[in-house]
Amino acid sequence: MKIRFGLAALFCCLLAVAQRSPGDLLARFRDMSDRAEKTGLAEPYRGIAASSGIEPGLFPVRASGVPTDKVHKAATAFLAALTPEQRSKTVFPVDDPEWRKWMNQHFHLRQGVSFKDLDEKQREAAFALMRASLSVKGMKLTRDIMRLNETLGELNGNDFVQYGEWLYHITIMGEPSARKPWGWQLDGHHAIVNYFVLGDQVVMTPLFVGSEPVIATGGRHKGTAILQEEQKQGHDMLMALEAGLRDKAVLSVSKTANNNVGEAFKDNVTLDYSGAAAKDMPQAARERLVKLIGLFVSNMDDGHARVKMEEVRKHLDRTHFAWIGKTDGAGVFYYRIHSPVILIEFDHQRPAGLRHLAKDPTAPNREHIHVVVRAPNGNDYGKDLLRQHYTQSKHSGD
Repeated sequence: MKIRFGLAALFCCLLAVAQRSPGDLLARFRDMSDRAEKTGLAEPYRGIAASSGIEPGLFPVRASGVPTDKVHKAATAFLAALTPEQRSKTVFPVDDPEWRKWMNQHFHLRQGVSFKDLDEKQREAAFALMRASLSVKGMKLTRDIMRLNETLGELNGNDFVQYGEWLYHITIMGEPSARKPWGWQLDGHHAIVNYFVLGDQVVMTPLFVGSEPVIATGGRHKGTAILQEEQKQGHDMLMALEAGLRDKAVLSVSKTANNNVGEAFKDNVTLDYSGAAAKDMPQAARERLVKLIGLFVSNMDDGHARVKMEEVRKHLDRTHFAWIGKTDGAGVFYYRIHSPVILIEFDHQRPAGLRHLAKDPTAPNREHIHVVVRAPNGNDYGKDLLRQHYTQSKHSGD
């Protein structure tokens, strides 16, 4: 059994901050993490699906035509940069349940190696892996989230024990390879990237990005801002619909809670299509919807983003756009894009780490945003591709 990396150091720091007894503090954080994992993994993975069940045949194993050699080479170099002890805590089998143990909350006790525990050379090797896998846009977004986590620490009395730029962990699943399935995961507060590779195919879901705050108005990273275009284009999408379709899209004008349904440990959520259907939209609105989806998909490397968008367009008629919240553009809202091959959620959330600064600590605000991108119908973490790979390997005798 693998031991969680850096538990002792984390425990000692949290003790100083929380001023709890050693037994109470360790038990609290371990219990919170273990209970979440136990509940979340109680059922075998199925995937997010409509009430009619998993729709098969959506994710065939096939050549994408986009090379992945730079990704597995960067992963190999990253592993080579680690010490044997670090490496032993970072590498998991490709089909390990560790894929599903990501969690957004800052208190979660994570596995793998933390950026905080890497030296400069090792840290650069980790960033090289991220750069090889993500687009320039996706890399900037991820780094800005990490920086804003530092801002959150500043806004909590310089609490860099619970919050900080380097409190993010990387794990490698399987052996980086040009042919065999493998992948990597970044796990930390408001930034989770699951990156599965099979040959030249890539699946980059679940993807979780967000922050509180989303704009740094002061401090070390003043001026850093994220998800503003996703916020604007989401509202623009709603307002571009003619009145009848807009009425179908708006599920409720009341937005008083957190509305995301596909966050941590929600791998098997049953979610039916709702809202306005793309098949009923005029061409201009359909293209606007495609552009909005592309805003999220384009966080993965450019070549595989194009492949994913081809998949999205293939199922565009079955894509739905749904909204919760007022439509004036000034308030808080949630929107969802749901098709057989992609699920995107954008949500203004209640204050958490900045409750002490919020005008209303119980109401969602625009300074706390969560975004989730999923591959419904069984292909989060590339699981449907992995299942097919195992089946084909068994039949071929490999």
